Formats: sequence, structure tokens, C-alpha cells
Amino acid sequence: MLRHFRMLADYNRWANVQVYDAAADLSDAEFHEDRGAFFGSLHGTLNHLLVADRLWMHRFSGTGEVPRALDVALHDDLAGLRTMREVEDRRITEWVEVLDADALAADITYTSVLRPSAITVPLHLAVAHMFNHHTHHRGQCHMILTSMGKPSLVLDLLHFLRSEGQQWL
Repeated sequence: MLRHFRMLADYNRWANVQVYDAAADLSDAEFHEDRGAFFGSLHGTLNHLLVADRLWMHRFSGTGEVPRALDVALHDDLAGLRTMREVEDRRITEWVEVLDADALAADITYTSVLRPSAITVPLHLAVAHMFNHHTHHRGQCHMILTSMGKPSLVLDLLHFLRSEGQQWL
């Protein structure tokens, strides 16, 4: 399971680069345009992913900023968000590198931003959720970009493994 999460952290970083590279071709107006995704725009969706990662990483490690809400704006432009994303992706990768099997098997208790009651789950399920959450919202990013007429992105895990992620095969 440790190797699997390390691979997912590497894939997550790679997939984020693909989305941010594609977003670099957008105007500021396009980047902020509400396209009907759960968080509206590409900006809103990418911002939400960063907010959620900060929340999860604080829950996992006890360090880092704790956003007040799932839609709090961390940065208004793509360049600023991208810089923050790169820092957070390194943080995730470094944290996953020091995980051990005992930590993954242990429970984690946290309070949701949406519900004020304590939630307890095994850490390995919360980590799996964090990576799955990315896949969910990156799919929305892909939808936003293609609805604007941008080229379709190849974000498949197997594509990553056959290209930049061959060390995980």
C-alpha cells in the first residue's frame, strides 16, 4: 500500500502539471468564467483542490494552513495558484515518503469543514480519498477545458505509468 500511495502522489503531481499547462493558454476571463462545474470556473475548481489538500495535509501531519471554507480563494490568478500547487504537491510527496504501514493502519479523527462532528476513519482510507478527490475534480477541469474548445487532456494513470511514471511499473 505504501508503494501505491507513493505512486499516486507522483501521478497526482504529474496530472496537475498537465491541467495547469493546459490552463496557461486561457485568458483571465476564461479562467474565471463559470462553466457549470461544482466550483463554477476552472479557477474555482483548481482553487478548491488546493484548499482540500491543505485541509487533508493538516489533518494528516498537523502542519500547514487550515482554510476556513472549501471555496476560500487562496490566489486569484493562475500563476499564483500554480506556485502554491507545486509547493503542495511537493509537500504531499514528502509526507507520503515518510509514511509507514503502522501509520496507515491507524485511525485518524478530524472535524469536517461541512459538519462540526468528529469523524474517525483509518488513515489509509483518508489518503485514498484525497487522491480520488483529485481525480474527480480534475475530470471537471478537463470538462471545462474541452467545453471551451481546448484539446482533450490525457490524464489516465496508465498513460502516466507508460510515460513519466515507468519507475512504478
